[in-house]
Amino acid sequence: MSIKTILLGSVAALAAVSGAHAADAIVAAEPEPVEYVRVCDAYGTGYFYIPGTETCLKIEGYIRFQLNAGENVGASTTNPNDSDWDAVTRGQVTFQTKNDTEYGTLTGVITLRTNADNATNQTTTLDEGYIDIAGFRVGKQYSWWDDDLSGETDTLSSNDTTHNSIRYQYETDNFAAGISVDELEYVYDEKPNEGPNNFGVAAQVSFKSGAFSGYLLGGYDSDNEEGAIRAILYADIGPGTLGLAGIWASGANYYYEESEWTVAAEYKVKLTDKWAVTPAFQYFDKIELEDDGSFSGGSAYTTGVTVDYQIAENLRSKVSVQYHDEDDGDDETFGFLRLQRDF
Repeated sequence: MSIKTILLGSVAALAAVSGAHAADAIVAAEPEPVEYVRVCDAYGTGYFYIPGTETCLKIEGYIRFQLNAGENVGASTTNPNDSDWDAVTRGQVTFQTKNDTEYGTLTGVITLRTNADNATNQTTTLDEGYIDIAGFRVGKQYSWWDDDLSGETDTLSSNDTTHNSIRYQYETDNFAAGISVDELEYVYDEKPNEGPNNFGVAAQVSFKSGAFSGYLLGGYDSDNEEGAIRAILYADIGPGTLGLAGIWASGANYYYEESEWTVAAEYKVKLTDKWAVTPAFQYFDKIELEDDGSFSGGSAYTTGVTVDYQIAENLRSKVSVQYHDEDDGDDETFGFLRLQRDF
């Protein structure tokens, strides 16, 4: 055997051994299983499973730009002035979770809202934050007094309509009844600088039947020992929906203190798939407030129109113009132009 043959054989053997060792050293790891986001359709559209759990999550909100017009609308605590226009921007996002339990669906809601009046005057608040299960709801939530007619003319509640509350509501597809105990802030028009926090009790019943729907709502303010009753009725008539509302208050209270009684009416007409027009009117009687919280003379009315236009999917606009007149007071015209992107 020649020297050349021996050398070539040795090189081939070394290459084979090296290749075997290299092959043994590179071992591909098994890929971890990837859990993709799964759609959760048990609670409606928009929900998905939080990875690794059986909890469904929905994220939604909106971005709103609005131009307000009217006497002194630009005034604020940081910028008192008599500007007759003001631009504001709002961003809001809601996180809603749901999962089944032995007691029914467990719901949790967090809504964060940021209002920007200008570059230096901005506030971020917890707009809502509550737990809901088996008809019970606890936490910061909107009161039934926040519900009103669809237009922008009416004033059917007073003061802040979100409270730390405990409430129970029984509901079916066509009927609902509930009661809530609300923490009421002590700072408001009738008593701006008095007393500790107090509580209120609200109760409501609502129904739907064919072309008709409506509800009856009552609220009692324990600090003032006064209350108010409100009724709203909707009826599909002709090309639109007629809305009627009425309120009576025994005296000024946190839920309602605009007048002793008031009636309101609107008619919302959907002209096309994109356009809707809502003319409305409201009358107030006994609007003057005495030192003891009782109502006395004077009346007022507000009339106006709201126009809605759906520009594109998830993009809508609204224009509202209102005129207010009251006894022994100046007439006032005000309104706004709004552009809102929902998601």
